[in-house]
Amino acid sequence: MTAPESAPARELIETTADPATLRRSVAAGAVGVFVHWFDWAAYAYLASTIASVFFPAGDATAGLLAVFGVFAVSFGIRPVGALVFGPLGDRIGRKRTLSLVIFLMSGATLVIGLLPGYSTIGIAAPLLLVLLRLLQGFAAGGEFGSAASFLAEHAPRRRRGFGVSWLEVGSLLGFLAGSFVFFLLSVGLSEEQLTSWGWRIPFLIAAPLGVVGFIIRNKIEDTPEYRALEEADTVPSRPVRELLRNNAKQLLQVAGLMTMMHVPFYAILTYLVTYETDHLGHASGDAALLSTAISLIGLVLVPVFGRLSDRIGRRPVLIGAGVALFVLSTPAYLAMRTGLVGTWIGGLALGVVLSAILGTYAVWSAEIFPTRVRQGGLSIAYNITAALFAGTVPYLMTVLIAATGSTLVPGPYLMVAAAVGLIAAFTLPETAGNPLLRPEDLSSERSET
Repeated sequence: MTAPESAPARELIETTADPATLRRSVAAGAVGVFVHWFDWAAYAYLASTIASVFFPAGDATAGLLAVFGVFAVSFGIRPVGALVFGPLGDRIGRKRTLSLVIFLMSGATLVIGLLPGYSTIGIAAPLLLVLLRLLQGFAAGGEFGSAASFLAEHAPRRRRGFGVSWLEVGSLLGFLAGSFVFFLLSVGLSEEQLTSWGWRIPFLIAAPLGVVGFIIRNKIEDTPEYRALEEADTVPSRPVRELLRNNAKQLLQVAGLMTMMHVPFYAILTYLVTYETDHLGHASGDAALLSTAISLIGLVLVPVFGRLSDRIGRRPVLIGAGVALFVLSTPAYLAMRTGLVGTWIGGLALGVVLSAILGTYAVWSAEIFPTRVRQGGLSIAYNITAALFAGTVPYLMTVLIAATGSTLVPGPYLMVAAAVGLIAAFTLPETAGNPLLRPEDLSSERSET
């Protein structure tokens, strides 16, 4: 028998939070992804330097591949973190998992910034680096699902796309800050200074930011939807089992959307710097400047596309972005091979398309799942696709370009990702404006399955 939604629960969901509460909620949801992507950007931008610090001198290509291999391994552990923190958030609440994951991520980041290199402690250096990246990846497995669920459930129904888009604004701010710090380091320090101590600065900066995020997240209330589950005594006891039994189709559909987001995100905002310096012959400062410009465009356009999806729907915005990604990817990389101006044209065009995807995919994904299994569904879909298709981008591109001798490889790869996302998008219903709390969320029968 389905339990009717109680009057207090209904009032809780329909009440509009005051602007100050909404601002605190946005800050709490976005601060963790800022810290996370600041760290990831710093690692990616400093890949060549980190290779020389933590791996034996000799073959530079082998060292770079080793660093990207560590990058990929840290993504490989993320599904494990998703399986732990995603369902945990459905059982104990969004707030507690948000606080826990930022604490773990920041601690690991601080230790990396203090870690001695290969010349000091030998083989222990790369081994400890791998261990710390695994801890970061494990914690990161719970970040997106917790933050996306939190923001979706706190945002007003008619402005939910705009509210959730700030999650990716936090990601882009992290990348922007990471690229800007790298730019300052590259122009302000000699290569010797950067290798000796300068590379540590971004990691040491990220740690206190994580402490601030932990404090913010500890002071907020949990979401109205989750508190409604608690009030109705229908918090799931086995959310993973329930997810796989009742929402396996939605899990696959969201995974398709995530694939279309992950591949261009990492190709454009992470790997592009290495691609420009290693394969196009551009200076590292020029490469970082383009990455900064793409991030700035995203900061402006992501909320715009999020708000647009509130007005015209998730489907037209995300399908339009998928078609644009499929059509423009290869021409964009062709333009990059013509010189610095062509690189800017191609990179900025892809940045606009990426902004449309980032402004829409998270809110659409959150709306697809019931509240009872939302955090677990988002975490598992996001991190499995991240492990398969995101963390492998730099490594795979390096290998394929070396094997084929063609610098055009990223274009077709982005087209494949666009096709996967479009297939998923065409099978999904429109969800803009729909309530997040459903009758089945408050079902006593479902809570006992």
